[in-house]
Amino acid sequence: MRTAPLIAAALLVGLIASPLYAAPAKQSACPGMNDLITRGSYGVAETSGKIIAGCNLDEPLMPASIIKVATVLAAMRTLGPDFCFTTEFYRDREGNIYIKGYGDPSLVSEELALIAERLRARGLRHAPAVYVDDTAFALEGPVPGQTMTDNPYDAPVGALAVNFNTVAVFKDKHGNIVSGEAQTPTIPLMHELAARRAPGRMRLNICLDGANAAERSARHGAELFRAFFQNKGIDVGRTGGRRPVPQGAELLLRHQSTMRLTEISEGLMRSSSNFTANLIFLVTGAKRYGYPATWAKARRALEEEMAAALGPETARAMRVTEGSGLSRESRVSARAMLTLLQRFRPYREVFKTQ
Repeated sequence: MRTAPLIAAALLVGLIASPLYAAPAKQSACPGMNDLITRGSYGVAETSGKIIAGCNLDEPLMPASIIKVATVLAAMRTLGPDFCFTTEFYRDREGNIYIKGYGDPSLVSEELALIAERLRARGLRHAPAVYVDDTAFALEGPVPGQTMTDNPYDAPVGALAVNFNTVAVFKDKHGNIVSGEAQTPTIPLMHELAARRAPGRMRLNICLDGANAAERSARHGAELFRAFFQNKGIDVGRTGGRRPVPQGAELLLRHQSTMRLTEISEGLMRSSSNFTANLIFLVTGAKRYGYPATWAKARRALEEEMAAALGPETARAMRVTEGSGLSRESRVSARAMLTLLQRFRPYREVFKTQ
C-alpha cells in the first residue's frame, strides 16, 4: 500500500496549488514551477514524512476537497474504523411509525429495502402514518459554502437523509416521469422536481427549488421509506412530516449501517462526496460532545483531533469550517497537509481506487 500516500500527495499538489485557491499577494513565486503555479504552494514528502521539496510550505490556502482527509482522520480517531451509523424505528400507541435519524450517509435504496424486510419480519404490517424525527441535528444553517443549485453536490445534509438527498429521474418525451434507478421506487417528489425539466435522465438535488432543507429532507425520506414499506407488504396510510418520537413509543428496530466507517470512507474518497464528508464531520462532533449535532461541535472536535494528531503548532496552520471543502473560509498549509497525510497512514486503505 505504499502508493496510497502518493495518491494523496498528488491531490495536494493539484489542488492546493491551484490559482482558484489563491494565497495573499505577498506570497513568493515558486522557482521552476511557474507553468503550474502562479499563486499557491506545493509540497512533496517521502513516506517517512520527510519533506524533500516545496514552496510556500507555510502559507495557509483554501484546501478544497483535500480537507476531506482531515475529516476522515478525525472520524477514524473519534468514532473508530469499525463504527456503524444508526437509524431507529419506533411505533406509537396509534400504530404510527417514527424514523429517527442520526446522520447515516449510507442510507441508499438497497439499505432501505433491507430495513423494510427486517421490520416486516418483526411483525409490522400496517401503520396509519410514517413520521421523521430529525432532532438529532440542530444545524445553525446550511453547509458553509454551499450554493443553491440543482447540482447533487449541493444537496443538503440532515439527520435523516436518503440517497444522498438526491433523486434519480427519467422523463420521457411525453412527459412521463419515473424513477431513474431500478432499485428505487417512484415517489411523488420526483414528479414535482422533474415537472419543468427537459426530457432525459437526471439526478437532482432535492432542494433545487429553494425548499427548506429540513422539511424537504424529511419529506424525501418519509416518501421513500413509505414506498419501500408498501413494496414489502407493509401498508402505510400517509407521510406525516417531522415529529419527535413520543414518550412511551416502542422501539421496533435499531438499524446499524451495513458498511463500517472504513468502507463508507472508501466511497467518500473515491467520489469526493461532499454530502458524506459533512455527515461524517457532524457525527464526529456529536460523538465527542453529544447530540444534537451542530457545525460548532464538529469544528471543535476536528480542531482538537488535529491538534492531537499533528501537534498544536502544525494544527494552527489549519482552519476548517465544514468537512468537505466547499467553504472558502477554510485554510491549510502544505506543510500541515503533508504532516496530516503521514498521520493518516494507519488508515491508508481508504484510498483504494477500485
